Amino acid sequence: MLPWRRLLRPLAVLTLAAAALVAPTGTAQAATTTSSGWNNWSCKPSAAHPRPVVLVHGTLGNSVDNWLGFAPYLVHRGYCVYSLDYGQLPGVPFFHGLGPIDKSAGQLDVFVDKVLAATGAPKADIVGHSQGGMMPRHYLKFLGGAAKVNALVGIAPDNHGTTLLGLTKLLPYFPGAEDLISTATPGLADQIAGSPFLTRLNAGGDTVPGVKYTVISTRYDQVVTPYRSQFLDGPNVRNVVLQDLCALDFSEHVTIALTDRLTWHEALNALDPANAERTTCASVFD
Repeated sequence: MLPWRRLLRPLAVLTLAAAALVAPTGTAQAATTTSSGWNNWSCKPSAAHPRPVVLVHGTLGNSVDNWLGFAPYLVHRGYCVYSLDYGQLPGVPFFHGLGPIDKSAGQLDVFVDKVLAATGAPKADIVGHSQGGMMPRHYLKFLGGAAKVNALVGIAPDNHGTTLLGLTKLLPYFPGAEDLISTATPGLADQIAGSPFLTRLNAGGDTVPGVKYTVISTRYDQVVTPYRSQFLDGPNVRNVVLQDLCALDFSEHVTIALTDRLTWHEALNALDPANAERTTCASVFD
């Protein structure tokens, strides 16, 4: 093999891994403690907010950094809020969501059971970012999660995978790259449009009965592309584009979950539709 091709192969893999489904690194603090009141295992849901909310981070994220803004936002409004780490690889701290997604869904299954046991609630709501908005669908469809979940809110979820602006189509030109990604970071391989994991997940329909689905997307998403591939089709589905609510919102894939208060407001509406208030540009002040 020519020397330049030896260099391009790992470079292509590293570039994909770094770009693919980037999640906020934030302070990269250990995801074992939280502040501002979430992961409070003595919290009991109120009559106004009877279901605990489980937050599911994105690829390369963790249970703390992904939710430093949104988790306190929910707690301040009276919700019992919990977040988990999933998809860890041995020897890789802080940056999770890289393991096989079906195994990650099993971790979510165990965590939701723990939350329901602690709170006494019969069902939970789930809010997830990027992979965290798509992975719970495996839990709902194949692991019995539909009986335990009222609503799934996906923030920029890769429900039908991503082309990474067409970059994934270049992989066949780098012999061995696809195998290396599948072996080293199977959670990334599972999220490429057309992967066996996504083919199975979406076969027979995007949704399962009994669960309400909301997808919140941005036209400026540079990671889950095309952005409309995030949408779900089926009953009890609402697909939302932020710019249809406020043309001045320029959030992209990371900031839509990390700092965008319009996204938070719309997610809040999905969690409590009976008391929903229309999301507009002014909702940033709510």
